[in-house]
Amino acid sequence: MKFKKKNVVAIILGGGQGSRLFPLTETRSKPAVPIGGKYRLVDIPISNCINSDIFKIFVLTQFNSASLNAHIKNTFNFSIFSESFVDILAAEQTPDNPTWFQGTADAVRQCMSHFLKHEFDHALILSGDQLYQMDFNEMLEAHIGADAAISVATLPVNAKDAPEFGILKTNHESCIESFIEKPDASLLPEWESEVSEQMQEKGKKYLASMGIYIFNRQLLEDLMADPHAKDFGKEIIPQAVGKHKILSYQYEGYWTDIGNIESFFEANIGLTADIPEFNLFDNENKIFTRPRLLPPSKFRNSIVNQSLISEGSIINAKEIKNSVIGIRSRIGEGTILEYSYIMGNDFYQNLDEMHHENINGEIHIGIGENCFIKNALVDKNVRIGNNVHINGGKHLYNSDNELYSVKDGIVVIKKGVTLSNNFRIG
Repeated sequence: MKFKKKNVVAIILGGGQGSRLFPLTETRSKPAVPIGGKYRLVDIPISNCINSDIFKIFVLTQFNSASLNAHIKNTFNFSIFSESFVDILAAEQTPDNPTWFQGTADAVRQCMSHFLKHEFDHALILSGDQLYQMDFNEMLEAHIGADAAISVATLPVNAKDAPEFGILKTNHESCIESFIEKPDASLLPEWESEVSEQMQEKGKKYLASMGIYIFNRQLLEDLMADPHAKDFGKEIIPQAVGKHKILSYQYEGYWTDIGNIESFFEANIGLTADIPEFNLFDNENKIFTRPRLLPPSKFRNSIVNQSLISEGSIINAKEIKNSVIGIRSRIGEGTILEYSYIMGNDFYQNLDEMHHENINGEIHIGIGENCFIKNALVDKNVRIGNNVHINGGKHLYNSDNELYSVKDGIVVIKKGVTLSNNFRIG
C-alpha cells in the first residue's frame, strides 16, 4: 500500500527557551542556531522532509523567533503554482488559548486549527534540534503497512545512554507494549529489546524514542482534545500504549540530539572527520539552506588540516586544525585555531570602515593577528583583537559573564562582543 505524499503534513517543534544552549539562544531560537558553518539547525528536519517529498511543513516556535522567521522566509520559497510551504507558527494568545506553549503536545494542540485547514491523512511530528538524515518515506510506508495508529522512530542505545531517553519495549510485531521515561539504571535489565545483531554487538540493547512520531489525523485530533496532556514523550505516548497500535520504527543511522553546548560542539567538530557520521557531501540527501551570493574563500600563507571552510572567508591564519569556519570569517596572520567552531559574520566591513577603526584604535570584525584559540565556540559578528589567547578545556570551571561563557570546558564567545588585544581565557 502506497501513501499519498500530498496527504502528509510535517510539524517541526522549535523547542522551548533553549536554556541548555545558552548563550547561543540568548538572541535567537534554538532552531535558528547556526550549524556547520553555513546552515541553521532547522535546515536539518526541513531538508529531511524535502528529500522525502514532503512539502507541507509547519515550524512551531515561541522564543526569539525573528531570525528564524527571516531565515525561513529567505530560504524556503516554492513555486507559486505549488501547494508547498514552510510556515512559521509562533505561539499566540487567543480566547481559547490564553497561555504560551506548555510542552510539545500543547504546542501542537494550540496550533491544530491551522493544521486542520489542510488536507492530510498523517501528521509527521519532528524535533527542530536534532542532527540526522532519514528517509521518512520508509517510516510512513512501515506505518501504513502495519495499520498503525501511531509510529515512533526508535534508536538502539547502550546502558550508559538509556537513562537519558524514553525507553520502550516491543512485541514480535515491533509494536510498543510498554514505555518508561528516563529510567533509572537499576531498571534497565527489564527493558532490553530485540535489536539487530550489529546493535547487539555494540551493546545497544535498549530502544530509545527519537522524538519523531507519525499520527493518523483523526487520532491526533482526538488526543489533542485533552488539554491536560502537555508533552508527547511524558504523557501522550505512554498513555496511548495499550490503547492504540503503536509501531516502533527502528533507525540505526547517525542521530544526535543537540541538547546542550557540549553535544552541539561535538556535532560540529565531528563534521571535520575524514568520513563524518553526518554526511554533508551526499547527492541524495542534500541539506538545503539560504542561498548566498558570496565570493569563494581566500587563503594566504595558511595551513588547513581537517577543517571545513565556508564561503566568503578571508583566511590569513597560520594554521587551522579540526575546526569549522563559518561564512564571511576573517582571520588574521599568525593566528592558530584548533578544535573550534567560528560561526562567521553576517556582513563585511568595507575598507573605509576598517581604516577609520585603525585610526581610532578599534578592533575589526573577525579574529585578529597572532591569536591562539582552542576548544572554543565563537558566535557571529565577534571582534577579537590581536594576541588573544583562548585555551578551553576541562581545566576551566563553568562560568558566565557579559563576554563569554564556559560550559563543560568549551569557551563560548557571545554574539557581537569585543575581546580586546591580549585578552586571555585559560
